[in-house]
Amino acid sequence: MSEIKNLKPECIWRNFYKLTQVPRPSGHLEKIQQFLLEFGKEAGVEVFKDPANNIVMRKAASPGMENRKGVILQAHMDMVPQKTPESKHNFETDPIEPWIDGEWVKAKGTTLGADNGLGVAAIMAVMEDKTLKHGPIDALITADEETGMYGANDLPENELQGDILMNLDSETWGKFVIGSAGGIDVTATLEYKEAETDPEDVAVKVTLKGLRGGHSGLEIHEGRANANKQMARFVREVIETEEARLVSWHGGNMRNAIPFKAEVVLTLPKENVDDLKQTVADWKELLIDEFKGIESGIEFYVEDVETPKTEVPEEIQDNLINAIHACHDGVVRMIPSYPDVVETSSNLAIIDIENGKAALKILARSSREDMKDYIVDTLDSCFSMAGMKVETAGSYGGWDPNPDSEILNLLLKEYKELFDEDGIVQVDHAGLECSVILGKYPWLDVVSLGPTMKSPHTTTERALIKTVEPFWTLLKKTLEDIPVK
Repeated sequence: MSEIKNLKPECIWRNFYKLTQVPRPSGHLEKIQQFLLEFGKEAGVEVFKDPANNIVMRKAASPGMENRKGVILQAHMDMVPQKTPESKHNFETDPIEPWIDGEWVKAKGTTLGADNGLGVAAIMAVMEDKTLKHGPIDALITADEETGMYGANDLPENELQGDILMNLDSETWGKFVIGSAGGIDVTATLEYKEAETDPEDVAVKVTLKGLRGGHSGLEIHEGRANANKQMARFVREVIETEEARLVSWHGGNMRNAIPFKAEVVLTLPKENVDDLKQTVADWKELLIDEFKGIESGIEFYVEDVETPKTEVPEEIQDNLINAIHACHDGVVRMIPSYPDVVETSSNLAIIDIENGKAALKILARSSREDMKDYIVDTLDSCFSMAGMKVETAGSYGGWDPNPDSEILNLLLKEYKELFDEDGIVQVDHAGLECSVILGKYPWLDVVSLGPTMKSPHTTTERALIKTVEPFWTLLKKTLEDIPVK
């Protein structure tokens, strides 16, 4: 794996490789925080952990550039922990195994963590480089962005000292993001008393997996299959045709990732098992046909399992399945003024039903607060009809575009001069911490950029090697040309 460290620019890839060797899944950041604190001390810059568990570094201006506007370089330290079914990886203890596959850097059996490890690695490169020319620089490396933007939400209001915020969490080189969607976590829960299983019934486990999954912001519009929604179609049918009863359901594991796997345990009369197995085979062929050109690895199969003593009561089961089947998943609408960008969406991310408890977890996104309220109300109505308790948490607003941004126009100018092509300005449906930080520091001039990555939040996450060097070149040149106050 060490050949990763030899890629160009060496300063970023070397630091990125170091990051892959430090466990940093969301919610378990002690090791990466200690690593960054030690790095900052070795680099000779001011460094501390703030009350929100963010790591802040400060680098003084180069001689003669003290009068430049202050720049805040921002990225998040945590990564999404996804792994293939056969992987034995423990994200809390094991290093990521990056490898080079042609023009891409990937990871063996897991997410790579280029989201947002490449941004953090670029910040590290800036902090340790003694030859760069720049004004005063703050680095803000935030905690738990992927699970609720907790580090940004709890950021102290008097901590940052800059005038410009450059977020390094965008994922398409040559595109400069000036706006993003807000989001909110929606959770529907229900507790129930389990019913006794008919002693004459048998049990099966049905598994749907091999879907592409993906980022619930950047890839929600691509029509990828949601394992939970597709499983609901199947379960609803076999309840009606095969007298099946629901015992348990587990699908998805991250709110901001489209679920690529779901499994259910069902009971049913012994004489109906063969028909159910045929129905599974029929549904597999149907899904392969429906998602032709989008999904290529669909697996849908059934296994005999030991019959449990209890199951979900029939009325509760029917209400839950109907709610799952009916709740909105995917794009609600596009932005009228940016018709290629999703405005509002929801992702039915996680379902856990077992042992008398049901929990459905959704991430809803919108760049409009009224439409965010609308999709939340829609979901509330759906789940309330099933007798579920609906709660929301972690709400953050959208980032309103500013096409007249000074830092945006400087980046576009530098990009054109360096690479002889025009940069692209865009608004993203993915949630960025910029909106939260702007809520505390409304005077900041903000833009987001980064090298190209594909399929973040999945085990096929990959970083395009050839885009990292020009990203570094642009970042250095822009820091050198930051205007005076």
